[in-house]
Amino acid sequence: MKLSTEKVLAEVDGSIGWLTFNQPERRNAMSMAMWQGMGDALEAFQNDEDVRVVVMRGAGGKAFVSGADISEFDAHRASADQKHVYGAATAHGNRWLRQLDKPLVAMIQGFCIGGGLAIALSADVRIATPESVFGIPAARLGLGYDYGGAAALARLVGPSVARDIFFSARFLPADEALRTGLINRIVPVNELETEVRHYAAKIAANAPLTVRAAKVALREWERDPADRDLEHVEALVNACFDSEDYKEGRRAFAAKRPPVFRGR
Repeated sequence: MKLSTEKVLAEVDGSIGWLTFNQPERRNAMSMAMWQGMGDALEAFQNDEDVRVVVMRGAGGKAFVSGADISEFDAHRASADQKHVYGAATAHGNRWLRQLDKPLVAMIQGFCIGGGLAIALSADVRIATPESVFGIPAARLGLGYDYGGAAALARLVGPSVARDIFFSARFLPADEALRTGLINRIVPVNELETEVRHYAAKIAANAPLTVRAAKVALREWERDPADRDLEHVEALVNACFDSEDYKEGRRAFAAKRPPVFRGR
């Protein structure tokens, strides 16, 4: 897939869309161009009917994403005014992290820090290796962390653990990240890609309309009650019951065979 930057790679392998952060010489630190490329890739995956699940990973084996590219801060993020410009530049990527209605898996090896952790928090499932580390070092840099990112972390690990992560700016090892609910699983590094492929294939084999309805319902649950669109959730659930896939699921169950879902 051709993107506006070579620092983000995207490809489709069967029913899995693979998004790779490709700046290993800087531990995949996110530049403004990479935010744009990530958004473009996610938008393309959303519009590709063959893609049923998306996996994000970092190139080089040392980091998922080690945060924002600090080399750009003096030029693009040195003041409150520049913060707004920077936010506008990253809005496309963040919008598609929120809007993607297909399952999103973060495959984490090495550093998952700052903005990298924020990206990982946007995934539905996080699978990491034992040597992976997690943290938000904003307090070491003196920059503020926006409400959305702070709220996403607190929803996942609870406000007490979120305070620890923000206030101390320390790095959490993988076992502590698993214990606090920051990640879902730990997999040995030599088994990581195989396990993630197997897991993604399992998701892809399930009924896409059902998976989408579940993702949207959980996303609405995370929103403020006044902003929830429960009618949209109900419409997606009703679409499952009216779908050909539901008929196929019942036929396959009766015949004791694996179902073949078409997403319609």
